[in-house]
Amino acid sequence: MEAGILLRLVVPFNPPRRRFTSRRRSIRASINPQGGYQGPKPKTNWVADWVSKNDDVARSLPIYVGGVSLLAVLFNRTVSGIAYVADASSSQSRADLLTLGLAVTNILNGLVWLSIRPKSIYAVNPNGVECRRIHPYLPDSVVSELLWAWESLSDVTCCRSLVVVYDSICILQIGFADVSQSNGSEPIAVDADKLTKGPLYNGLAKSGSQSYLANLSLYPGKSELPFLPSNTQAVILQPLGDKGIAIVGGDTIRGFTTSDQAWITLIGEKLDSTLAKTVNVMPLTPQEKS
Repeated sequence: MEAGILLRLVVPFNPPRRRFTSRRRSIRASINPQGGYQGPKPKTNWVADWVSKNDDVARSLPIYVGGVSLLAVLFNRTVSGIAYVADASSSQSRADLLTLGLAVTNILNGLVWLSIRPKSIYAVNPNGVECRRIHPYLPDSVVSELLWAWESLSDVTCCRSLVVVYDSICILQIGFADVSQSNGSEPIAVDADKLTKGPLYNGLAKSGSQSYLANLSLYPGKSELPFLPSNTQAVILQPLGDKGIAIVGGDTIRGFTTSDQAWITLIGEKLDSTLAKTVNVMPLTPQEKS
């Protein structure tokens, strides 16, 4: 009896359970009073940095390796005293032929690398004149919104031309435009009726989504945009609901980023909401507003 009481006191029946909690390792970065950075440092890829700084040498490197290998095989065959004529029964001849094939492959690979180079992309000066055509019967609030859209796009993106057509009416033509052949100083006006009947506009209206022509010179639809400068590099076609289109011309190939495209989509939705309330009460004769 006493032994059982002592056993209960010494060995508890319900021993406390230990709870194991996982501790997350955290990396802390701080700045010491002297201004030094304390924390994980970014890794540097020495090979990638060297190749980017020595592009010509990196492209020519296979030629050098192949040429040295070719000379080494010929020198080895001369020193070893083996005849220059390849003998299929000789293991040395088979090894030399394989090495010669690899050397020639390296040389050809280097020549291909030197002949194929990425085209340098840079901004161009638009061939044309600046114009500012705004429909004269637009309310001041709508004009302010259109000008805000133009200033925002031209300041932040590579946009150099902006055309807004809504309900077959040219609402806005601003920025650079191509020059008329009949009058060398007069910009070409937008033929809204012809534009809205063309396949470019109809395809955009059918899809209902933004179309990005990253390199305009490669698209046959360029002929439907004669009012843009002849050297316009990229164009974004933004639908304004189901009644209009905004044409944004840029001076750089692939100059509009993904963020720019998303932003232009939001601007198009805002312009569609604004113009839908005002265009129906306007006259149909677009004129230039100074």
